[in-house]
Amino acid sequence: MAKKSIRDIEVTGKRCLVRVDFNVPLDEKDGRMVITDDTRIRETLPTIKYLIEHGAKVILCSHLGRPKGQRSEKESLRPVADHLHTLIGHSVAFSHDTIGAVPAQIIAHMKNGEVALLENVRFEAGEEKNDETLSKALAGLAEIYVNDAFGSAHRAHSSTAGIAAFLPAVSGLLMEKEITYLHDELENPERPFVVILGGAKVNDKIAVINRLLDKADTIIIGGGMAYTFRKLVQGITLGKSLYKPEWEPIAQAALDKAKARGVKLLIPVDAMITDAFDFDAKKIGATKFTAVTESIPDGWEGVDIGPESVKLFAAEIAKAKTVIWNGPMGVFEIPEASKGTFAIAEEIAANRGAKTIIGGGDSVKAVKNAGVADKVTFISTGGGASLELLEGKTLPGVAAINDK
Repeated sequence: MAKKSIRDIEVTGKRCLVRVDFNVPLDEKDGRMVITDDTRIRETLPTIKYLIEHGAKVILCSHLGRPKGQRSEKESLRPVADHLHTLIGHSVAFSHDTIGAVPAQIIAHMKNGEVALLENVRFEAGEEKNDETLSKALAGLAEIYVNDAFGSAHRAHSSTAGIAAFLPAVSGLLMEKEITYLHDELENPERPFVVILGGAKVNDKIAVINRLLDKADTIIIGGGMAYTFRKLVQGITLGKSLYKPEWEPIAQAALDKAKARGVKLLIPVDAMITDAFDFDAKKIGATKFTAVTESIPDGWEGVDIGPESVKLFAAEIAKAKTVIWNGPMGVFEIPEASKGTFAIAEEIAANRGAKTIIGGGDSVKAVKNAGVADKVTFISTGGGASLELLEGKTLPGVAAINDK
């Protein structure tokens, strides 16, 4: 997907409006809002530093939370401006308005290499409606539009897509990496190509399964959606495990397609099960492992893959030259049910000869919690966006970027 990036254009002296994803978690402490995880800010630093070093006037734009067109001090980006200042060692001018006279005046006085941050774009009622008037107003602040907010690229909003109708549009360095690893690398992957998919519901992931069945050598299925496959293939009963009869035809179609394509489709052979499960309280009751292809008793439910499944999956991961992982193997948020997910994270990290791609969402938390985030090739910053790109969908925020 050949899209223009900031490296393909002249930015010196140019007003660059950079859509970033600064939607970071905030907590109130001693009467002020404090950032509790700045990962999303740090991921955008290469783009910001590139533009500073090349003498651009850097105007940052982001959403935070879901204020739905209403001002809210708790969702102001002011704390982000202060934090960004400490990360880049440059002053960051903060505009308490997103459009209008206030940001226009700040930008008019900017010198090359200076940085400004606009207030939360979702304070504007037109943002989520992709309102043309707002898109034009944002475009009027700049000469070049840079989209570096991959996590919001699946949304057709004014600041992620609409603005590109009025300015030359290029990707930032983070967006460029996301497209490279979640699209370009998977078009012609080095083989064997192993896809690992987890998560709760078969119908949520079937589009990804179907698309990657055309590309993968092996697809490994884990998480809640695996129980439907296990019922079909192994003929076991599932107890209280996640399952709906209407998921069976979806899973069967995937099994049939895998067989027709010659793709190996691996499913768990054992499970950790519990007799009580409260996700909100992060508690489970008594636990035990089933034997290989043993049914799950009434009153019990699967919450993780078992040790034999880990061995089965690990052997396949070890042979791979390209691995992509999206979705946990179990309810990893509960410590007792995290072992399978963390084991898979460790197996992926251990394959140093492969290109290993973590496709957003809970898988990112899993590799970080497992302590192996620095041992994989690429970690996506997108949840819904990464899933939609893997499904083969056109993302509005990516489509809006000019082709090379």
